[in-house]
Amino acid sequence: MREIGYGSYGHVFAHAVRVDADDNVWVVDEGSDMVIKYNPEGRVIMTIGRRPEAQQLGLSPERGGPRPTARPYNFGRPTDIGWDPQGNIFVTDGYINSRVVKYDPEGRYLGEVGTNGSEIGQLSTPHSMSMDEQGNVYVGDRGNRRIQVFDNDLNFLRVIDGVGAPWAVCVSPGPHQYLFSSNSNTTGNSRESYDNAGEIYKMELDGTIIGRFGTGGKRLGEFGSVHAIDCRNPDELLVAEVTTWRVQKLLINPRMTSQ
Repeated sequence: MREIGYGSYGHVFAHAVRVDADDNVWVVDEGSDMVIKYNPEGRVIMTIGRRPEAQQLGLSPERGGPRPTARPYNFGRPTDIGWDPQGNIFVTDGYINSRVVKYDPEGRYLGEVGTNGSEIGQLSTPHSMSMDEQGNVYVGDRGNRRIQVFDNDLNFLRVIDGVGAPWAVCVSPGPHQYLFSSNSNTTGNSRESYDNAGEIYKMELDGTIIGRFGTGGKRLGEFGSVHAIDCRNPDELLVAEVTTWRVQKLLINPRMTSQ
């Protein structure tokens, strides 16, 4: 077992950690505004983004206040990463720039979509993303309480709503892919938030809800601010929770999920 995240790059404030098809580890470092790629031996082999001069977590702009200009190779508190079948890289540049950026496999900028707002194609805290086998991009548009779907060239395809605030989204692999999304209760974890959040949805890729399960809470089978979902096996989920400091393994019986 190896440890990464130290040395010349210091400690990382990882919003997401993903492993690609070649077992490279990608860290989306919200604190340094960087995406860092490690090979299986733990060596840094690519970076995208640039650490701010002031070594502190960037602050989101005040509501209605001016936002910095987004640049191709600079992030503003990025949140997640994904790849299409060709190895192109997609990054949700979440808290400040409110966009999705596409790079080629060598990290060269190809394009982007999104500005801060609530119109179609705009985003408000794109917090999570996942991709299907065709290279379509499913973005958890958390602040707008919806999932927006874009094609491989980042053209808008559709909106999926009615599933709460998607803090975590995951598209399963295989011939029949499913979309999972968590309507996470806020990190304040107040009991009032349990009444209207906490459940996880299972959907077809077009947004048709197959079933949902769970509520906010701290017991087994309840969820405290779900921040990531691993759905490599759509019948066996790993769910990471922020405010309860745990990962739950869930076995899903399709006959027991219901709307």
